[in-house]
Amino acid sequence: MERTDEEWRAILTPEQYAVLREQGTEPPFTGAYWDDHAPGVYHCAGCGTPLFAADDKFDSGTGWPSFTRPVEDENVGAREDSSHGMRRIEAVCKSCGGHLGHVFPDGPGPSGLRYCINSCSLTREEVEA
Repeated sequence: MERTDEEWRAILTPEQYAVLREQGTEPPFTGAYWDDHAPGVYHCAGCGTPLFAADDKFDSGTGWPSFTRPVEDENVGAREDSSHGMRRIEAVCKSCGGHLGHVFPDGPGPSGLRYCINSCSLTREEVEA
């Protein structure tokens, strides 16, 4: 999915733009979903691609929504991120290339991964429990 910078700015809030398009991050414990426990599916705020299920969400204590795995592996990509003097794995939406957060190898089973995701990069579609 390709959009111009102007198109992205028209559809995203300034905070969403800073995170999804400029690889920013929201402060911990401030996003809409860090402490959200409602059932549903989390989608990319930029393009609507389904990314994570509430069933795979866990409290990591970090202040950001954390998930053990994506809904579909082909929806979330990973790439090396060496910004800020650190070596991390960046999680991105494969449909629009939006920055979601980072992936760390310190999560619970079954994957052992922690997808640490910015709330503002997500929207939640509620489903019946």
